[in-house]
Amino acid sequence: MELSILNAIETLQNPILDRISIIMARLGTGGAIFILIGLCFSIFKKTRRMGLNILLSLALSAILGNLMLKPLVHRVRPYNAIGRKILVNPLIDGSFPSGHTYSAFVTAFSALFYDKRKGIILLGFAVLMGFTRLYLFVHYPTDVLGGVALGYICAILAKKILDKKVPLKTEEIK
Repeated sequence: MELSILNAIETLQNPILDRISIIMARLGTGGAIFILIGLCFSIFKKTRRMGLNILLSLALSAILGNLMLKPLVHRVRPYNAIGRKILVNPLIDGSFPSGHTYSAFVTAFSALFYDKRKGIILLGFAVLMGFTRLYLFVHYPTDVLGGVALGYICAILAKKILDKKVPLKTEEIK
């Protein structure tokens, strides 16, 4: 069933979507764009908590996704499974969950907790990121759904950690 979904998406192939997908793949590699977004929000007092939520949730998702789930599941990527040529450089890690997707969604969900407008914009970007992973044939639909779920869980965990009352001054410790 998942390959039939990927094959249906393949019928959309055109030079514009090819280019957008390649750009999205580069933007998401290593999570650099999302780390930058988190750092930018962290600079300003008004958006600092949102930025910290993004950065903490990115760290949590990297640990859970890249260091635990990908090696544990070790799912073969769809292009490898059927011997298909792809538009981007071949990837060496497992397919589940999609790292590009969970990085995009932890950023979007974290932003949604603090600023609905910014969160909706980032949510649109995250949906596009997830779609391009399918378009490029580097992930199965369940890899992307797993990335969305992991992103949501990590954004909530980060918020719960940040919402804990942690004393910042010595007077507050008493």
